[in-house]
Amino acid sequence: MEKLLITPKTKIFDLLEAYPQLEDILINLAPQFKKLKNPILRTTITKITNLSQAAIIGGLNVEELVNRLRSEVGQSLTEIQETGQGNYIIGQPEWFNEDLVVNTIDIRDMLHAGEQPVHEVLSAIKRLKNKEILKVVAPFIPAPLIDKSLSLKYSHWLNKKGDEEFWVFFINESAK
Repeated sequence: MEKLLITPKTKIFDLLEAYPQLEDILINLAPQFKKLKNPILRTTITKITNLSQAAIIGGLNVEELVNRLRSEVGQSLTEIQETGQGNYIIGQPEWFNEDLVVNTIDIRDMLHAGEQPVHEVLSAIKRLKNKEILKVVAPFIPAPLIDKSLSLKYSHWLNKKGDEEFWVFFINESAK
């Protein structure tokens, strides 16, 4: 049986199922990946997070991350073209107004309980009316959630509050 080919789209869960020895490599590359030791997060977030998104979370270059992992398991190195993913807005946008935040969802407890917050957050984003803003509090950059919102044409602002606290504000561009 052929082992998993490692690419930027490889899900962390699949990677660690095929190559459990890569867990320590990931953790050494970025301290944020220590959360992989949490069995609840390991079975939830890792199923939807791919290596491209993990590179953003860990502040790593996706090509270097993928090639390091490929090298560890004897796969040939590859040249990766960056996609449009990962262009996160970190400067406060003109549309932001604290008074227009109509809902706050803190996904930290949901993640700790092993729940997947993507559907609840996307449902809340879709309910936003003209100029209303949703605030999401997360323990790390929620790259899969932001990527999904971008694909649905919602705007965001990622505001890092601390090493393990990120606020993401969402607005429906078409409702602005």
